[in-house]
Amino acid sequence: MILQMTSPALIFPAISLIMLAYTNRFLGLSSVIRNLTHEYQQHPDDALLLQIDNLQRRVIMVRNMQLFGVLCIMFSIASIWALSLDNQFWGICLFVACLLCMAVSLLISMYELFLSCHALEIALADMEKDLKQISHPILSRPRRKTKRESAQQERKEAQELEDNIK
Repeated sequence: MILQMTSPALIFPAISLIMLAYTNRFLGLSSVIRNLTHEYQQHPDDALLLQIDNLQRRVIMVRNMQLFGVLCIMFSIASIWALSLDNQFWGICLFVACLLCMAVSLLISMYELFLSCHALEIALADMEKDLKQISHPILSRPRRKTKRESAQQERKEAQELEDNIK
């Protein structure tokens, strides 16, 4: 198998766009963290703490996504350099490392997306009663319970059981 120098070079536009998206995500997270931290200092609330904890984990994930993105670019450069020296073996090895770094970066991004959705569920859990009062066909459809709602229901059932035993 012969690898051309243009193959690793094709990574540059893709990873540049991905890194731009990661940077925008980081900036958005940092802004939200600053706002929530200020809000928590004014009015301490468990829901805010859950959101801040979630955001801290997401910032670490975005940092790791960016790290693997940079490693992807570096391996791509090294692959081009090895191929320019007519070293196919190292060129291919470095290109495979480049692709693996990109895959890891994208997998972390996918997991961070799930955490992002969870953070939105936490934020919307406080408005649950208000949402239930709205009689709109789209909003009145059945929704799955959040972890917070499930925990509250379990506590309520345990309390009722204790009351019945007494």
